[in-house]
Amino acid sequence: MSASAFPRRFARTRRFSLGVPRNFSVSPDGSRVLFVRTGGGADPVGRLWLWEGGRERLLAAPHGAGAASRPVPAEELARRERAREQSVGVVAYAADRELRRVVYALGGALWAVETDGGAPFPVSAAGPVVDPRPSPDGELIAYVTAGELRVVGFDGRGDRPLAVPEGPRVTYGLTDHVSAESMGRLRGHWWAPDGRALLAARVDTSAVRRRWIADPAHPERRPREIAYPEAGTPNADVSLHLLSLDGRRTEVLWDRASFEYLVAVDWDAHGPLVTVQSRDQRTLRVLAVDPATGACRVLHERRDPHWVELLPGAPCRTASGLLVRAEESADTRRLRVGDTLTPAGLQVTGVLGTDGEEVLFTGCEDPVEEHVWSIGPDAGCRRLSEGPGVYSAVASGGTVVLAGLTPDGHAVTVRRGGRVVGRIASLAEEPAVVPRPVFLVQGERRLRSALFLPSGYDPDAPDARPLPVLLDPYSGPGLRLVVRARTWPACVSQWFAEQGFAVLVTDGRGTPGRGPAWEKEIRGDQLTPVLEDQIDALRATAAAHPYLDLGRVAIRGWSFGGTLAAAAVLRRPDVFHAAVAGAAATDQRLYDTHWKERYLGRPDEEPENYERSSPIGDAHRLRRPLLLIHGTADDNVAFAHVLRLSAALLAAGREHTVLPLSGAGHLVADETVAERLLDFQLRFLRDALGIGDADGRSVRDRSPGAESGVGSGAGHRGVEPAVEHRGVRLRMPR
Repeated sequence: MSASAFPRRFARTRRFSLGVPRNFSVSPDGSRVLFVRTGGGADPVGRLWLWEGGRERLLAAPHGAGAASRPVPAEELARRERAREQSVGVVAYAADRELRRVVYALGGALWAVETDGGAPFPVSAAGPVVDPRPSPDGELIAYVTAGELRVVGFDGRGDRPLAVPEGPRVTYGLTDHVSAESMGRLRGHWWAPDGRALLAARVDTSAVRRRWIADPAHPERRPREIAYPEAGTPNADVSLHLLSLDGRRTEVLWDRASFEYLVAVDWDAHGPLVTVQSRDQRTLRVLAVDPATGACRVLHERRDPHWVELLPGAPCRTASGLLVRAEESADTRRLRVGDTLTPAGLQVTGVLGTDGEEVLFTGCEDPVEEHVWSIGPDAGCRRLSEGPGVYSAVASGGTVVLAGLTPDGHAVTVRRGGRVVGRIASLAEEPAVVPRPVFLVQGERRLRSALFLPSGYDPDAPDARPLPVLLDPYSGPGLRLVVRARTWPACVSQWFAEQGFAVLVTDGRGTPGRGPAWEKEIRGDQLTPVLEDQIDALRATAAAHPYLDLGRVAIRGWSFGGTLAAAAVLRRPDVFHAAVAGAAATDQRLYDTHWKERYLGRPDEEPENYERSSPIGDAHRLRRPLLLIHGTADDNVAFAHVLRLSAALLAAGREHTVLPLSGAGHLVADETVAERLLDFQLRFLRDALGIGDADGRSVRDRSPGAESGVGSGAGHRGVEPAVEHRGVRLRMPR
């Protein structure tokens, strides 16, 4: 298939995420596996499936015409945005301990199904349902509606509230923005193992600053209100409460003034386990809770002069009660299980769960691969996944479901006793281009890079021309792009390469998988070291591959990558000749407390860190083409970021291009916009660097929209030609 088909396929498949099985659960006896998967690679409707005895069986799908598109409660829409959910229909579920009874929400309605047979059926509820979860025995269902935490019988009887909000800005059983976006805690209530009580988060956002997200294309619509704690401002007041089914209520007592972040909650056979963190994030405490009194006992405390990095899935406990926690030593993020410690050099990236005394986790020996490991008293520390890729897993009852993203795509196997007993199919579509990166290790800092070249390009051919260079990084905390797997960013990088670029992707300082010291070198300055790494990698690559044209270098990025792209063209115009900055955080004070204060401190205490990490102060230095792209409904990196940078550029008399995406959030969900956005960036970069298109013709000699549907003459939604306005070139989507 031709590379010209890639943008459409990329958009239609939601970044090749549709049809991929996910959200696995394994029954305690290891015989049954639940998972979610859409109906195909171009089908966005999620369905609930069961794997058992080597076969897949459909359990539940949206019912009736238009069921998948029915209105979803605002709280559920917020959860999906934080989870970067791209499908509709059945996107999440919860099951009882034995995986016999399953519940899910669909268009605000509560549905249930039994895995032993029978059709899904609705369960009556008091209002639109968010995050339903059955009790361990499956007899009751806890759910949230209008901020109330309620329980109802699996048969729909006995619906009653357990906690009712005391005011309009209080909720029970839900999470808050910072916990979901920056800590990864997407839930707010947890059942006791005996099913007689729940732990519930109470969230009071009264002191949190409000943002109003409007859709400028629809001024008749009411703006959406969100509680968003900007760096240096008050957080939500989050407390934790034990709610018994007989009506008793007990608050969990810890020093909330000193530890205002509720990081993680679990309730296992040994009692409630709670993890809290101080506002400066330099102290983390693991607490054991007395369920009778709410009193807390400190099980472990970690301190760090920079910040204590949160390890997904930890702390937790084994069946015997051994605490599973993170520890940093020998420049390695390690896992300690009782007296056992994972080896130095194996960078632990997350805990996947426990199966008896075995602990499943992910880790990197080399940051370009992430494997599943197991540590336990019998077999020690051993790797379970094989071959290059990025892997995850779920285990119970001796069964391991191993999900890998490899250079060939997604692969899911069911293993028992060390051998494969089944496979779960991925229905994802194949991309129109297949990434062929050359992996590089460069310079004194041993930077990991991937170089993508056009198919068939031979630098030694007599008619070979030097290639313009496009840097395509993220290079921010929490994400690596340089991995031996067919990720969607790698597919996009290869597509740009097929348009005639040498595309270079580098993971610099601050990215995970290289150890604590590497991650924490960005404390106080999130741009200078990262930009240095991009330039060093570019020069090292060009020295080894002289066909790279350093006279034509561009950079593009999204989110942190967008911030980096804007800073690159502003601060180093001697290196970068054009930039595309998408959804860029340009004023770091506008980002949330937990994420931004982790790296830059409090803005009132360390304002210089925010200045050096924000490109707005460099606006007067722009002398290269810069394209700014931003969704007007982005509730993570607010649209105000692009407006503030654009205003500073305008005040300095610096021409630039702004592309607002009407109604788009941080993730561009509209298929037409997602498709046209790739073409738009390509044409901007070609024009900015003064190079021809794939046919060798100059972009300046071509009418906007020819062959791509871009322009006012297109017969479907595209992008308008540029309109000059006081030094700012505004390209507005229809």
